[in-house]
This record gives sequence, structure tokens and C-alpha cells, in this order.
Amino acid sequence: MRILIYGAGVIGSLYAALFAEAGYDTSIYARGKRLEFLKKNGLLYKKKQNIKRAEITILGELPDNDIYDFILLTVRENQLYEALSELKNNKSDTIVTMVNSLDSYKKWEDIVGKGRILPAFPGAGGSINNDGILDAALTPRMIQPTTFAEISGNKSERTKQFSKILKCAHVPYQEVKDMHIWQLCHLAMVVPIADAYYEADCPERAGRDWKIMKKTAKRLKRNFNFLRKQSGRLSPGKMNIFCFLPLSILAIMLAITFESSFGDKFMYQHAMKAPDEMRELHKQFYAYMKRMKKCGCKAKRYSDWRKKA
Repeated sequence: MRILIYGAGVIGSLYAALFAEAGYDTSIYARGKRLEFLKKNGLLYKKKQNIKRAEITILGELPDNDIYDFILLTVRENQLYEALSELKNNKSDTIVTMVNSLDSYKKWEDIVGKGRILPAFPGAGGSINNDGILDAALTPRMIQPTTFAEISGNKSERTKQFSKILKCAHVPYQEVKDMHIWQLCHLAMVVPIADAYYEADCPERAGRDWKIMKKTAKRLKRNFNFLRKQSGRLSPGKMNIFCFLPLSILAIMLAITFESSFGDKFMYQHAMKAPDEMRELHKQFYAYMKRMKKCGCKAKRYSDWRKKA
């Protein structure tokens, strides 16, 4: 089983290290200073306070005939189309798109070919420190496992294979029926959280600002109530908690989470290192809400609307 990780940031580097530990033939594609560092030092990562080097292949170019069983695309939203254009001539069958985006999957398939896209989302967070060493972790299963689905919503041979890879690498995962609705729910949550950091006078202490926590709780309730009304359900089902919890309780829970080590690793670090991406996703999500309210469309139709917009 050959696996390529396209993108050597926090997410790509972590999955590459985990797959290599599980014994898979793993390569990682990088550019710029990150590529220079990896070629010189290898992929270094923290594990139980020790520094380890992953047994992987470092690539700075990708020949069309270099074929992999799975290519995991782990880039930011604003790098997505450049990456898809570069991958379109590669002969590998499956591209797992671990990307924050509301764009139509058909739009992606128009670039790389029908049937090649397997939509997914990572369950991980962390940072790469100034020494180039990865300090990252998987999110707990109960919070956000690695999530994926065929565009059709059906199970397939490749989803079975991908599940097996994740299981062997000890990566918590879930296969859902509608990845688009899942991503809508994900953005309904992470956009207000990122906004809280950007609006705080001291982002590191946003959880101590009760006014911002209450505002964030209101935004979360508004977003999830809207999606629940539009689609008839939320994915995963536990997101319904945002609809039913009293505002004051939700605000207290947010404050505790913002101040926790979990909040620092999985929320604060990403928000502060990817402000351009998160602000673009803010625009996309609230433009979606506005358009859906205007036309009275259901959430499942958004992919087609986005393509036409």
C-alpha cells in the first residue's frame, strides 16, 4: 500500500508520521523552506517527549506515473485549486481531500476527473515549532475523529481500504453518509470560534472575556439552529447540543474549553496561524447562510448552487 501526503504542514506531517509508524510505504510532498528542512533533517516529530524521525520519502516533485493507492491532500483552502491542478495528470485513482471548503465536489472532479475525489476531514491539531519539529496530536474520538465519505454517500471498496489504513495507524475515524452536511456543521462551529480569537483584545485569553464567550455562544446557536432547519439534521448528531443547551451554560463551557490545553492545541494555534483561511471560510459560510435564507433552498443543494454562483 503506497500513500502520498500532499502538503507538509501540521496535518500532513502528522498523518505521514503515523502511517510510517504503521509500516506503510509513505511519501510526503513539500515545497519551499519546509522542503529544504525535510530534505536536510527528515520529518522530525515529538512523541512522548522524545524526538523521532519518520521513515518516509521526501518529494519536491510528483511525476505523473508515480502512482499511489491514496493521495491525502492536506493543504489550506486557498491552496486547494493549485494542488488539484498539479494532481490532475497523476495516474493515482484516489485523492482524499482533507480540506476546509464549501466548494462543490463536482467542481473538484471537473479538474482531476470523475470518481477520483474522496472527501474527508482530519481529526488533528498542533504546530511545527521554530526548529521545524512537529508537535501535534490526534483529536479524541468523541470530539472529532478523521471523517470521510464517498460523494454518493455509499460505502465502497476504497472506503473499506481507507478505514483499514486508519485503523492500522491507530487513527480514530468515522465514515458518514453526507460529507457536505458534515462540513457545513464543522464550519458552523469553527468559524465563530476563530472569530472569538480575532475579536479578543488578548487572543490567548479570549476565554476570560465573558462578553466574547456569550457572543460566540449566540453565534453557535444561531448557526446550528439554521442548519438544523435547512437540512433537517445535524452531522454528527452530537452537534444538536448547540441548539438545546441554555445560552449561559454554553458560554461557560466555551470559556472552559478556550482556557484548556485542548483549546490551545486544537483551536487557538490553528486560528492564529491561518487567519486568511479562516476569514475566507467566514465569508463562505455566512454567504451560504444568506443565500439559503433568500432562496429557501435545502442544505444538500448547496454544492450545485456554489458551482453556478
